[in-house]
Amino acid sequence: MRLAPQLGLALAACLVAASASAQERPGVEVTFTGTVLMNGFYTSAKTNNVDLPQFAVPGDAAVDSFPTAGAGATMRQTRVQVNAFLAGFAGGNLSAELDVDFFGGQQPSAGGRTFPLLRIRRAWGELAWSRGAVFVGQEAPPIAELNPVSLAALGLSAYSGAGNLWLWIPQVRLSGDLVSTPGFVFTLEGSALAPTGYTPQGPFLTQPDRAEQSRRPYLQSRLRARWGAGPTAGEVSVGGHYGWLSTAGDSLLASKAAAVAARIPITAEVELRGEAFVGEGIAGLGGGAIGQNFGVGGVPVRTRGGWAQLNLHPARTVTLGGGFGIDDPEDEDLDLATQRLKNQTWEVHAHWRPAPIVLGLEFRQHRTTYGAGSATASHVNLAAGWTF
Repeated sequence: MRLAPQLGLALAACLVAASASAQERPGVEVTFTGTVLMNGFYTSAKTNNVDLPQFAVPGDAAVDSFPTAGAGATMRQTRVQVNAFLAGFAGGNLSAELDVDFFGGQQPSAGGRTFPLLRIRRAWGELAWSRGAVFVGQEAPPIAELNPVSLAALGLSAYSGAGNLWLWIPQVRLSGDLVSTPGFVFTLEGSALAPTGYTPQGPFLTQPDRAEQSRRPYLQSRLRARWGAGPTAGEVSVGGHYGWLSTAGDSLLASKAAAVAARIPITAEVELRGEAFVGEGIAGLGGGAIGQNFGVGGVPVRTRGGWAQLNLHPARTVTLGGGFGIDDPEDEDLDLATQRLKNQTWEVHAHWRPAPIVLGLEFRQHRTTYGAGSATASHVNLAAGWTF
């Protein structure tokens, strides 16, 4: 079965159809962008996922009769985006985006990662007026919308499971500007998100997870300040999350969190970005508590974590930087024999983007703590491709 060519033809057909539809609607501006990317990798020890790991896994001499290190390459972080814009719609401006990649798993076959499955990452539409907006679609949680810079971790956001809440979730978002000046905007947002328990589903048919069984949406709100433009644009946000998880009987457990995120331009060439959170039962926001919603006795796992990354831009096409992330659940909530107690990731990266070429070299080390000790794995990733 030659699935990759079929997916390529299907994607091309979608782009052509979107372009034709836009031409039939006067005033609609449509643009297509993409990154064709190959990621070569080496992972030094056993992890949950060899080409894009989130945490290290202890080796078992009785099971792992072959070496657990691995090296290879993949194209499945290749990405295509379609953007549309219509001015003057309903008294405002209508924007929409469809963002897809090939990180939706792979067709079981001897070809392995060379038969990747197409996946919707983000898909949304926003109607914006001068002081407010309505947003409908699939996007990162509003309280943790900021992500690290990376060419090695596009299929899953960098520091996933180590301080970064990132999962793209269907949602409805209302926002209004409390203060709006040419150089500063202060916004209040409220959102209802699809409940998700971070539970694996079948290849086609699905069943409600513990969050969906609550029959209630996740709720989030944040205050967000933005200033500047271009390389000196910055933002700070603080927000809260509340949701419900089903349990035995008629009672419900809480999923709740508070988070702060910031992107601070120190100069036009130096940027600091990161986020921090504290909460419980928040695996559904993108791997909080290292992807563990429940612990001993079915209690929601309490956790705290965050990440920070420093990026330098010594030239227009060059980015150098590094960062650190950590997720540290409460040990007393966990089964020390089977669950992950702490996950730490640090990384350094160097990117060169002489358009249309993109090149990147990244090194990451994951250190994951278990009841019986710690497991460590290093990951080297060489990215090469081009944008269009």
